[in-house]
Amino acid sequence: MKKTLLPIITATIWISVSEFVRNEFLLKSYWTEHYEALGLVFPSEPVNGAVWGIWSLCLAAFIFIISKRFSLTETTLLAWFAGFVMMWLVVGNMSVLPYGILVFAIPLSLLEAFLASWIIFKLGGNDADE
Repeated sequence: MKKTLLPIITATIWISVSEFVRNEFLLKSYWTEHYEALGLVFPSEPVNGAVWGIWSLCLAAFIFIISKRFSLTETTLLAWFAGFVMMWLVVGNMSVLPYGILVFAIPLSLLEAFLASWIIFKLGGNDADE
């Protein structure tokens, strides 16, 4: 149980903190200005934060599952693609993605996926072979 819950919970915390800092401190103005231009209000109610917490938990669980089969590098790239690239495609298709954030979001999300994967490998007892 310790090799399952501890890595997933720790990675969930890392993902949540990373998302919060990136979207509330670093990129908030991009989001709010883009939403205002669309005649919308950027959703930042507590319920939205709770949903992002569930998303973080789901991403951490996904990373844990795939880490059993793939290397650290492969796990990182698969997690990044599943967690971010597909989300950006959908959000972009709905016209609510401010494309200007991608110059910051791509490297920061890769770092987020890598560190979450690394946490899972270290705490889950995986071999972090490349």
